Amino acid sequence: MKTLAQNAIDRATRSGVSYADVRIVETVREDVMVRNGQVAAMDLTEDIGFGVRVIVDGAWGFASSARVEPDEIDRVADLAVRIARASASLKKNDVQLAPEPAHQDVWVTPYIINPFTVPISEKLALLKEIDTELHKAPEIAVSEASMSFKKKRQWMATSEGSFVDQTTIRSGGGFSATAVKDGDVQVRSFPSSFGGQYMNCGYELISALKLFENAPRIREEAVALLSADVCPSGKKDLVLESSQLALQIHESVAHPTELDRVLGMEANFAGTSFATLEKLNNFQYASPIVNLVCDNTIPGGLATNGYDDDCVRSQRWHIVREGQFVGYQHNRELAHVVGAQRSVGSNRASGWSHIPIVRNSNLCLMPGEGSFDDLLAAVDDGIYMSTNRSWSIDQKRLNFQFGCETAWEIKGGKLGKMLKNPNYQGITPDFWKSCDGIAGSDHWVLWGLPNCGKGQPMQTVEMSHGCSPALFRKVNVGVGN
Repeated sequence: MKTLAQNAIDRATRSGVSYADVRIVETVREDVMVRNGQVAAMDLTEDIGFGVRVIVDGAWGFASSARVEPDEIDRVADLAVRIARASASLKKNDVQLAPEPAHQDVWVTPYIINPFTVPISEKLALLKEIDTELHKAPEIAVSEASMSFKKKRQWMATSEGSFVDQTTIRSGGGFSATAVKDGDVQVRSFPSSFGGQYMNCGYELISALKLFENAPRIREEAVALLSADVCPSGKKDLVLESSQLALQIHESVAHPTELDRVLGMEANFAGTSFATLEKLNNFQYASPIVNLVCDNTIPGGLATNGYDDDCVRSQRWHIVREGQFVGYQHNRELAHVVGAQRSVGSNRASGWSHIPIVRNSNLCLMPGEGSFDDLLAAVDDGIYMSTNRSWSIDQKRLNFQFGCETAWEIKGGKLGKMLKNPNYQGITPDFWKSCDGIAGSDHWVLWGLPNCGKGQPMQTVEMSHGCSPALFRKVNVGVGN
């Protein structure tokens, strides 16, 4: 593959490009699901292809193909050059790439058990055991239990002398139970909604999640929600469970700090951002206890790689420091816009057929101090909400509303009765400024989000957000009930 990659670079540079890179990407993915006692999915897919990206006369050109062959590499490299020359006739400004040292490296996700060596029969047996346990209550009308595994190997070369052979392995799993009675429908999921938990690691994640062990509790909670009181409306102190807070981070901090979105490059598809350039280092995003850090080196993160698709080494940097807005997520092309001397390494594509764009990193809320009980003790009258059910946020990432699967009232610093159909809404900086407590590192979890969509044509990539449960004061809850 190294020879083929170098051939693409050589072909492009002979055509007079100022920059060229090539990514050859091989992906294997396995998805298994059991629904209501039956195998609903058992898919194994393999995919390979390459993409060539060049700069000619200050403009990008990109072309790709599924045929990884010498003649096809020459054809695609030539096509990328022709596209760049055509693009140059309509450019507004020349592409400027921030400098990056040349890298020669091999990088592999650390793992213990290769998930692709575990027999499919073993995986199905566990999923069926979970499904059987969920259906021990007659109110459970629908159950789903699933696992997903992906191995991606990428060979990348640049005209600046880099060559990186990088392999990532991702595992995931979870289940949900849907209870139905008298026209009411309630869902409980574990360990999170929308497929569960995902991490860059091996099959050891499945054992660590203790899926079967938690099935009885989730079944009982789904049934209990059918007779629970509806979440009240009004301004309440709100404690968010960490998987829900992870999605809050994703929608109201991660997306608005993608620099291409700020500059209007995402406007047609998914909006812009309120976190505009004049606010950098000059805006209070959150309360002083809030520190939000991007870390693409953290073990297990879905955006944890050795290098991004600009061949920039993965890094760690602040987005919010002690409540102040101090950083963006950007790539080599946009670093100069904010005066950065180097890219932070946030450029990724969903596969060989897409051009890399700025994508969310592993953005994490740093833990505070104390236990979950300490967090509750600071609340006299409030709500604790857990596990996302729905979300909505406007095109500037300001006004949002989230619905959760379940909640409990907080009275006198203690959890009380269960509540159903909980939801809350707010305005991003006001909400984060209301943060008045963050549980300590013992409660901190790195949650994987495997399905973030962006771009035209749309690309789906993966990232993680870590956090502990946190307390927010005087939040509008129960809206829409």
